[in-house]
Amino acid sequence: MSKKIFFAVAFATLAFAQGVKAQNLQVFYDLGADRKYVTTTFEMFKPDKFGDTFFFIDHYYNSTDSNLKLLQNSGPANGSYFEIERGINFWQDTELKDLSGHLEYDGLITGTGFNMGTWCVGAKYFLHSQDFANTLSLYLMYEHFNGNKISTADVPLKFSAVWGMNDIFGVKGLVFKGFMDIWGSNAIWGTDETKFSLLTEPQIWYNLGDTFDGHLDVGGEIELSVNFVAKGFLCNPAIGARWTF
Repeated sequence: MSKKIFFAVAFATLAFAQGVKAQNLQVFYDLGADRKYVTTTFEMFKPDKFGDTFFFIDHYYNSTDSNLKLLQNSGPANGSYFEIERGINFWQDTELKDLSGHLEYDGLITGTGFNMGTWCVGAKYFLHSQDFANTLSLYLMYEHFNGNKISTADVPLKFSAVWGMNDIFGVKGLVFKGFMDIWGSNAIWGTDETKFSLLTEPQIWYNLGDTFDGHLDVGGEIELSVNFVAKGFLCNPAIGARWTF
């Protein structure tokens, strides 16, 4: 579940348009062949008259995953990944309201401290249906690795797409959302070099409605990646639950 430019805009838009509560906690169990561990994710979003702020943090409860050697430390939570993002939009009442500036920092933490850090700066364009039930956000960013000895890039750009679709197939409470990141990378896995990396995590959630006063969703995600935690293609499904505060 190591994510994301993530669901910031889709989540943000729903918060604007529908007054949705803007914090949630997700718990996943990874079913991947070399995974079999739990990940927890906490997200928060807050809009204001100057733009919006979004962050999330993943905690990994894993000590045996051969594909994630950086996370192999003692302790119940043996690795974390976080992103904090700031949307900049002073012109929310103009015809350019759907175009925003974007700044973010992404970091990986293990038992030895900060292992990787990435600064991204760029722009975001937001598309939506009239009722905001379906959203699509597109990002284009310049990416700078900070102290990252694993990955550099000849083309230091990142493209991201974030989508959200509510009540799909006419089923109230059924949500399809996710993100896709593509970035330039000369990541070295063994002796092989790659020129790009791709990560996408489509999720599907079903809200249990009045049973838990609308707070609880059940569902899961599929992590699809190319040259991300290992060279080549990986597919890792997970099941999960989400509690919205």
